[in-house]
Amino acid sequence: MFVLHERLKADTLAITNWPLSSLRLLNDATYPWLVLVPRLGEVSELHQLSEGDQAQVMLEINAASLIIDELYSPDKINIGALGNLVPQLHIHVLGRFTSDPAWPGPVWGAHPPKPYAEDEVDTVIERLRVPAVQAFA
Repeated sequence: MFVLHERLKADTLAITNWPLSSLRLLNDATYPWLVLVPRLGEVSELHQLSEGDQAQVMLEINAASLIIDELYSPDKINIGALGNLVPQLHIHVLGRFTSDPAWPGPVWGAHPPKPYAEDEVDTVIERLRVPAVQAFA
């Protein structure tokens, strides 16, 4: 049974559900940052997924990357599945810019997150939701 980890629930905003994963926006306006959380029971590593689910999560990572690329035109897209603080399998897909505050280093721990302003959350999520829903329609 799928239950979203409390930290992911607190740090991300729901965009939509794809065939395997919940697509979420990390609440840090510093970067265009999506998080994919496979809607499965207790899975902490990519190799624990079935071959079919591994293929599906790769399609979803590619779709998330395309959305970030098309909407934000970053200099680089980083993809990571660390899970050191949150054991539930989740994959980060984020756009990086040579002008961002952590460039060229990793974003984790580089600076405190900058939450989206309340008046911009709905606009950002809708901007992402349109291509996200189309990706697997």
